[in-house]
Amino acid sequence: MSGARVGAVRTLRVPGRHGYAAEFSPYLPGRLACAAAQHYGIAGCGTLLILDQNESGLRLFRSFDWNDGLFDVTWSENNEHILVTCSGDGSLQLWDTAKAAGPLQVYKEHTQEVYSVDWSQTRGEQLVVSGSWDQTVKLWDPTVGKSLCTFRGHESVIYSTIWSPHIPGCFASASGDQTLRIWDVKSTGVRIVVPAHQAEILSCDWCKYNENLLVTGAVDCSLRGWDLRNIRQPVFELLGHTYAIRRVKFSPFHASVLASCSYDFTVRFWNFSKPDPLLETVEHHTEFTCGLDLSLQSPSQVADCAWDETIKIYDPVCLTMPA
Repeated sequence: MSGARVGAVRTLRVPGRHGYAAEFSPYLPGRLACAAAQHYGIAGCGTLLILDQNESGLRLFRSFDWNDGLFDVTWSENNEHILVTCSGDGSLQLWDTAKAAGPLQVYKEHTQEVYSVDWSQTRGEQLVVSGSWDQTVKLWDPTVGKSLCTFRGHESVIYSTIWSPHIPGCFASASGDQTLRIWDVKSTGVRIVVPAHQAEILSCDWCKYNENLLVTGAVDCSLRGWDLRNIRQPVFELLGHTYAIRRVKFSPFHASVLASCSYDFTVRFWNFSKPDPLLETVEHHTEFTCGLDLSLQSPSQVADCAWDETIKIYDPVCLTMPA
């Protein structure tokens, strides 16, 4: 099945802005944030776009500009108006969508591009983790102006940092050093090092239904599943992309379903429990597809963004049918 969809694809074109990340609000149904950059993130400024859905499609609710490219965005887990972005100038920015103004706070400690930012999902803590090309991960309390601690160990650029949705204080990172690493904020040291690919790893995500299962996506075009109780070999490998995998996300609704987007311009949907795991390939972008998210409110809704200056929300056929 190639590119079949139920219902209309809602598209917003943002001229001169190349999309890097798209994230649905955990609070407001249909609200989406997109981090974007001018000139493919190589030069120029960045823009945080806040979108809402209506019957006729997507509308821009608000946009915020920053003086360098924005590469990732994460919503607050305790305030529906607050987001954090990260930038090519090494800084993180805290924004309030209720105010049409600049950032409430800027956190500037990383010495190179910050490519990943994520807000903790477990109850009782409000922490942000950031991953940088300076080979460090930093832990932040958004109410404090400086980082709480810095995690060192990766030997190359860090592309992805993701909190465990299950275990408080636990997060994963993926790097150009070809490893997936699991960290604990209480020990500041690495807990597990997984030599996951023989290539740079651009993305990782935690399964929402299994605290021991993660997926990695790499420049070798493969997705691999890892059970942290036995990391000698992957529990699954998904092949089909023809260029580097830029982002991977587990479904919030189906334990064995995940989505991936790639520099091959496609978004692919998979069920790793099936003998033929590729469920669907969506081919509606004409450039690198970098941002991808699955709605927490609507079991079939997906958002993505690409370097073709478009942001899209749609319902792939495979998610509208019983798994």
